[in-house]
Amino acid sequence: MIDIRKLKELVRLMVENDLSELDLKDKEETVTVKRGGAAGAPIVYAAPTHAAPVAPALAAAPIAAPVAPVAAAPELPVIESPMVGTFYLSAGPDKPPFVSVGSTVGPDTTVCLIEAMKIFNEIKAETAGTVEAVLVKSGQPIEFGQPLFRIRPA
Repeated sequence: MIDIRKLKELVRLMVENDLSELDLKDKEETVTVKRGGAAGAPIVYAAPTHAAPVAPALAAAPIAAPVAPVAAAPELPVIESPMVGTFYLSAGPDKPPFVSVGSTVGPDTTVCLIEAMKIFNEIKAETAGTVEAVLVKSGQPIEFGQPLFRIRPA
């Protein structure tokens, strides 16, 4: 049976990266975790990979997912990712972030970098206002159209 700590970590990774399904296999076990059920709670299926009798699929007890900051202020506009890549809040690990919560931005203000195919792309705010929320952690993989920042218009 899968370790509950491993299961919680898988669910946390799914929520943080907005994944709807995750399949993992190793020599001893196979785990499939799916989100998007009736209450949005993850469902886990675990099965041994050897030819033992198959036990019925296990449904995990609903694990409280952290509430995303997006739900806190749905009326505020967001800066979305124009591409798939890796999100960075600063130009380097020892450099200060381009912006943080409370920063005032203009249309030409660089708010982050997105690394795609070994090329770092500067992302501009393209709007004027105050950063109300940073929705992505530095170093996190992001998708096209994923909200990155929530901005209160000036």
